[in-house]
Amino acid sequence: MKNKSGIQQIRNATVIIHYAGKKILVDPMLAPKGAFPGFEGTVNSHLRNPLVELPISIKEIVDVDAVILTHVHPDHWDDEATKNIAKNKLIFSQNEKEKAFLESAGFTNVTVVEDRVYWEGIEVIKTPGLHGTPEVVEAVDLLDDVCGFVFKNKDEKTIYLAGDTVWNEDVKNNINSYGPDVIILNAGGAVVGDLPPIIMDEKDVERVLDYSKEAQIITTHHEAVNHCLTTRSSLESFLKERGKEERVKSPVDGTFVFF
Repeated sequence: MKNKSGIQQIRNATVIIHYAGKKILVDPMLAPKGAFPGFEGTVNSHLRNPLVELPISIKEIVDVDAVILTHVHPDHWDDEATKNIAKNKLIFSQNEKEKAFLESAGFTNVTVVEDRVYWEGIEVIKTPGLHGTPEVVEAVDLLDDVCGFVFKNKDEKTIYLAGDTVWNEDVKNNINSYGPDVIILNAGGAVVGDLPPIIMDEKDVERVLDYSKEAQIITTHHEAVNHCLTTRSSLESFLKERGKEERVKSPVDGTFVFF
């Protein structure tokens, strides 16, 4: 992929963004299939996570210039990430609490993105999101702060990585503010109990699609952890029924989408 920009879908929300000559690893969940129990209180909690194996070796996955974390829930950062990512690797984190968590595990090069940082010609901007509706977030104690990020470079398309959020005013405002050419959505429709989804589902993808008008949409966070109900095929069928599939790609694990 030399001199090409795009993403490689790894598994769940773990992707590698190739951008402005750099490789950025997002939200690494690196455990082998079935390594830890399903999330208690969620749909299909009897299933062990992850549901599928990694498509490429961990050595290949961690061979990047930087890591960026939208938050540190175990399906976004796990023990295998702690073990396998070099302790001096540059990691971008959303707040001081998570920086302290990473430093307690021995990481020595953690940068908090309070608002934005400039790195090797790339502007990295933190964006707000909400891990469910306000009512769901209030009802579920474990739904801590989450964020997304925007990546900008003078020679590249602008990317908006939304993170674990549902469709809301934050997402609208982020699209309005940054006019992204590419939007990466965590769209597995994860469910806790009988509450509404805590990340985007088919309907939320449609809302982003309609609102963003021209952006290329890439969906991830599918079919890898027990509580995600929106699959690649269910999303594809939903959008095809409405004649809206053209701008949406849901890459299978290990494959690339070029910008």
